[in-house]
Amino acid sequence: MPNIDPTARVVNPAGLAEDVEVGPFCVIGPDVVLKAGVKLVSHVNVQGATTIGARTIVHPFASLGTPPQSVHYKGEPTELQLGEDCVIREHATANIGTAGGSGVTRIGNGVMMMTGSHVGHDCSVGNNVIFANNAVLGGHVSVGDFTFLGGQCAVHQFTRIGPQCMISGLTGVREDVIPFGNVLGQAGKLVGLNVIGMKRRGFTKSDLHAARAVYRELFFGEGTFDTRLEKVREQVESSPFAAAVVSFIDADRKRPICQPSRGVTRED
Repeated sequence: MPNIDPTARVVNPAGLAEDVEVGPFCVIGPDVVLKAGVKLVSHVNVQGATTIGARTIVHPFASLGTPPQSVHYKGEPTELQLGEDCVIREHATANIGTAGGSGVTRIGNGVMMMTGSHVGHDCSVGNNVIFANNAVLGGHVSVGDFTFLGGQCAVHQFTRIGPQCMISGLTGVREDVIPFGNVLGQAGKLVGLNVIGMKRRGFTKSDLHAARAVYRELFFGEGTFDTRLEKVREQVESSPFAAAVVSFIDADRKRPICQPSRGVTRED
């Protein structure tokens, strides 16, 4: 049966797997589901219709599944789904969704949320994403797999961040970021590609050369952005990078695409 410290409070009918560990002074709400091997170290608050995936570890004073920080929320039944093998550090927070959004906040597998990081309502976070200290997402944000969010960065609501991006510390992200993008600055701008992350994911020198060529064409070529996008579109059959970028842009054009600062003439 679950190992529950006598100082913890678990409200029935919360569903706890047989080998779950609930440490001192944790509070678990009645609609919570903790999968096999989950460990709540101590002083953890889990509420709402929250599911925590297998082998995830949650550290002291984290708060998961609390109501969304939205004036439109009126207590509708919504959810938080947290994946397997995640590490949630001290004071990290994640809210359930809203009826006006997707109704579900989703955090993938292998995610690390460092101290003070936050996932807002209706967000969708991919697998193996890392939040450095105090990195925060507004509501309805989507983040692709293997993205790194630097310390104290802030992502505006409804913004999309593609897979394998690097968001530098202290960066404010207000525009959609293409896959593999590297964003820097108080009003975040592209400063190139996340080359380090791409190498870690197995990109070869020739792959990187081809990706840089597509990047230069899209952001520094002649004509309007839409004209340059059509030129990149011609390369989707031969370039996986071009295919990923075009697919990302085509999926949703509601928000502008994050671009390099004016005056920048090349990809560093």
